[in-house]
Amino acid sequence: MGAAYTVYKPEIDETPQPGEAPLAYVARLALEKACAAAAHAKDGELVLAADTVVILAADTIGVDERGEILGKPADAAEARAMLRALRGRDHLVVTAFVLLPLNGAPPFQQLVKTVVTMRDYTDEEIEAYIATDDPFDKAGSYAIQHPQFRPVAAVKGSLTNVIGLPIDEVRAALVQFGVLDAADG
Repeated sequence: MGAAYTVYKPEIDETPQPGEAPLAYVARLALEKACAAAAHAKDGELVLAADTVVILAADTIGVDERGEILGKPADAAEARAMLRALRGRDHLVVTAFVLLPLNGAPPFQQLVKTVVTMRDYTDEEIEAYIATDDPFDKAGSYAIQHPQFRPVAAVKGSLTNVIGLPIDEVRAALVQFGVLDAADG
């Protein structure tokens, strides 16, 4: 986007709180990451932090109060179970991002929701994908952009949200904060 930046990797506890709804969970993590990163930033800087979750629910409406959060798998068995649960179904990918100004202004937070429909891939495709080691650092055990597996049949909403960060929404917020010019591509 043309803005100068420094990367910080804050270490926070990502354990869901008892009874915490998925949307509240992802919003809390993004804000905690922003606050942790702010400790390393300089006065006057703007911190951008985000967290993304995959939510599997009976439907994708009203999912903030129910639904199973699918995080990063601990092992092949967990990746296999997640990929089988997602197969042929819709799920929700939600990214919460926070812009935290270090000038005393309040933080800006936005949730971006994308409905993802998975194709009906086979058990053999799941095993081949797990063998690539790609699922192990991905929420929900998949990357939409994986060149061989290609697990997704359709996306309703932000494609970049599913890949990692909702670029259009972040860019609009950075324009609002004066970091980027609206005319810049």
